[in-house]
Amino acid sequence: MDNFFTVLDKDPNSKAKKGKLITSHGEIITPVFMPVGTQGAIKGMLHKDMESIGTQIILNNLYHITLRPGIERIVEAGGIHEFIGWDKPILTDSGGFQILSLSNLVKTDDRGVKFKSHIDGKEFLFTPESVIQSQADIRVDVMMPLDYLIEYPATYEKAKRALDITLNWEKRAIDYYEQIKPEGILFGITQGSVFKDLRIKSTEKLLEMGFEGIAIGGLSVGETKQEMFEIIKLTREIVPDDIPVYLMGVGKPEDIIRAVDLGIDMFDCVLPTRNARTGWLYTHEGKIIIKNSRYSEDFSPLDSECSCYTCKNFSRAYLRHLYVTREINYSILSTFHNLFFYLDIMRKIRQSIGLKSFNSFKEDFFKKYKES
Repeated sequence: MDNFFTVLDKDPNSKAKKGKLITSHGEIITPVFMPVGTQGAIKGMLHKDMESIGTQIILNNLYHITLRPGIERIVEAGGIHEFIGWDKPILTDSGGFQILSLSNLVKTDDRGVKFKSHIDGKEFLFTPESVIQSQADIRVDVMMPLDYLIEYPATYEKAKRALDITLNWEKRAIDYYEQIKPEGILFGITQGSVFKDLRIKSTEKLLEMGFEGIAIGGLSVGETKQEMFEIIKLTREIVPDDIPVYLMGVGKPEDIIRAVDLGIDMFDCVLPTRNARTGWLYTHEGKIIIKNSRYSEDFSPLDSECSCYTCKNFSRAYLRHLYVTREINYSILSTFHNLFFYLDIMRKIRQSIGLKSFNSFKEDFFKKYKES
C-alpha cells in the first residue's frame, strides 16, 4: 500500500512522533496501543465498550485462531472482521511467540515450524508462505511474518542461528507477499536477542527487503530494562521516521512512555487485561493490588483522576468485594478500567506531541506514578 504511513507531528525535544497509518479498515493515529484479543475477543470486554474507550486496532493470534475456529471457518464468514464483528483494523501476529512459549510442542527447521496442538496434540506446519497466505485469506490489516523467538539469556551462537533462520523466513515471506499482493500491510520483525551487531544486521536486512513497517521482536523476555532500551534506541536510529516501528509485547505504562520518547509508534501487551483479572489495577499513582485487605473499607474511587465508567461509579471497596467473591463483574469492570487507563495515556501522548509538549507530559506523569 503506497504512502500508508505519514508523520503528522514531531516533538522538538525527543524522538516522539505522531503519525497516521492507513489500513483497509480505517486510519490509525499513532502512537497507538493495541489490546490483545488472542482468540478474536478481548477478555471481559464487548466490542462496543472497546470502541467507547477509543480502541483503534486490536491484535489477534494466528496460532490460536488457526486451531480454533480454523482459517477455513473464518474465510467462510467473509474474513476475520466479519467473523468477530469488529469493523476496525486488526493485526495478527505470526505464531513466532509460540515457538518460545510452547517450546516443548515445537520442532523448527528451515522449512518452518511444526506445532503439536496444545489442545488435542494434532500436528500442523507453519511456513513463511502459509503464514502470509492465512493472514491474506482472512483479510488482516497488518500482517506479521514468521520469526524465530528465543529465550533470554541465549548464547551469541544461538541468537545468530535464530536470526539467520528468521531472515530466511522473512525473505520468503515478503517474496510470497509481493507475489499474491494481499490488501494487508506487512511488517518485518527484528531479532538478535541483546547482541547489538545482530540487531543492526537484522534491521538493515529488513529495510533492504522493503518491508512497510519494522517490528522489534524478541524483547520483554527477561532481559534488563537497560538492555531492552538500548536495543530500542539502536533500532530507531537505523529506521527512518517515515517507516512505523512496532515494539512487540511491551508493556508497562512507564515503558511505553519511554519507548515513545525514543520514537516507537505501536505497542501491544497482555498486561492491562491479564493484570486486571488477577487483581492488579493501574492508577495515575501506580499499581493497586485490589485484593489487599486495606481496600475493604476504602470507599474512594479506584483512581480519582480517571474518568472511566468504573472509576466514576464504583469504589475500591466494592471492586475488592467483587474480586474476593469471584463475581464476573469484577473482571469486566477492572478490564474496562485498565484498558481505558492505557488508551487514555496514549491519547494524552498524541495530544502532547501535537502541542510540542511531550517532555512536560512525561515529567508530570513520572512525578506521581510509582513504577512497578
